[in-house]
Amino acid sequence: MNKETGDIASDGYHKYMQDVKLMSDIGLEAYRFTISWSRLIPGGRGAVNPKGLQFYNNLINELVKEGIQINVVLYHMDLPQILEDEYGGWISPKIIEDFTAYANVCFREFGDRVAHWTTILEPNAMAQGSYDNGGLPPNHCSYPFGSNCTVGNSTIEPYLFVHHSLLAHASTVRLYKQKYQAAQKGIIGLNLYSMWLYPFTDYAKDIEATERAKTFLYGWILHPLVFGDYPDTMRKIAGSRLPSFSSYESELVTRAFDFIGLNHYTSSYTSNNPTTIDGPLQDFTADLATLFRGTKDAPPSAMILPGPMVDPHGLELILEYFQGKYGNLSFYIQENGYGGSDDTLNDLERIGYLTKYIASTLKAIRNGADVRGYSVWSFMDLYEIFGGFKTHYGLVAVDFGTEERRRQPRRSAHWYSDFLKNNAAIESECDFMTKTPHAQL
Repeated sequence: MNKETGDIASDGYHKYMQDVKLMSDIGLEAYRFTISWSRLIPGGRGAVNPKGLQFYNNLINELVKEGIQINVVLYHMDLPQILEDEYGGWISPKIIEDFTAYANVCFREFGDRVAHWTTILEPNAMAQGSYDNGGLPPNHCSYPFGSNCTVGNSTIEPYLFVHHSLLAHASTVRLYKQKYQAAQKGIIGLNLYSMWLYPFTDYAKDIEATERAKTFLYGWILHPLVFGDYPDTMRKIAGSRLPSFSSYESELVTRAFDFIGLNHYTSSYTSNNPTTIDGPLQDFTADLATLFRGTKDAPPSAMILPGPMVDPHGLELILEYFQGKYGNLSFYIQENGYGGSDDTLNDLERIGYLTKYIASTLKAIRNGADVRGYSVWSFMDLYEIFGGFKTHYGLVAVDFGTEERRRQPRRSAHWYSDFLKNNAAIESECDFMTKTPHAQL
């Protein structure tokens, strides 16, 4: 991105003690981070890298010392290259055994101090970006659906990736519950990327496209986890390209979670995309057959990308939708935040955004949603996959132009600290901050 790399980024590898102290000063109750499979087990299986093991133990112990709850993600686009080269990574069922073995190392080495485990982050979003158009690692795609890929098959690989992700997740959950949970007393779940979807018009085709998109984005993951199989709508559209679960696999994935994590930033307007659904070659995007708009006047895109809409009411609506469709699941809002190109310390827009979404979360809880926790994205600026160093989400600013990567809390960090310590400015605003669902910042 912008010819930049995340090799050093905010340099948390060397500055973790300073960062944990800053978390404690702000008043953070929990911190979520991702363990790098490649750092811990560079060969994908077998020998553990002692330096990787030491780093994660040091970080975890520092968090324990400061009384901060530890929430760990096991996987987000960081696959040991050797497994990609050997058998194609997530498109092969071999990944299930290797991922479960990697998770076993994490449970064994860190589980006595970890409260929450999330197996895989945003598989529903990675399917399109990583295995259809090829814009995200490991950059799989095929003509005419993607460009600049040297490997891939966009017609089937998005479905294989999610299928094997679900089975690897379920295998890992079974391992944790059978071997570790009773003693370690943690919980384990899966994460989804989520947007609330509004029909672009009242025409039947746009309403149908909106429901189809909900099925392809959310039912794809949640339907197997709750009911043991993929939604009928997906089976009808994707046909034999959508893998099937054996009876054993169906039983394995059903209810294989303690919670569902949601990454939620925005909402989108959705409309039918008639140019793709009847084509001779079908990829996931063609099956989805939906166009997304971040605002009413924005150009449509077939890509599932976050837009600028600030819609706290959408968070309430998606939680209500999940409750009606899949029962009263337990949720954690694992990511919610405001990113901008302005590197100001006086970030009033971020404070306004967070105030509205926290108020909306509280309102959803009062309306019956089983939301167990909320986390801001992000604690500090970092290397963003779509924005590099040009997009700033952090409560804490990082000066990437200096070797020391100087940290400086923004105004939002002070506001959030006051909220956490004094429950300030949310209760009184809950009733009116969500009344204008499509407010633009």
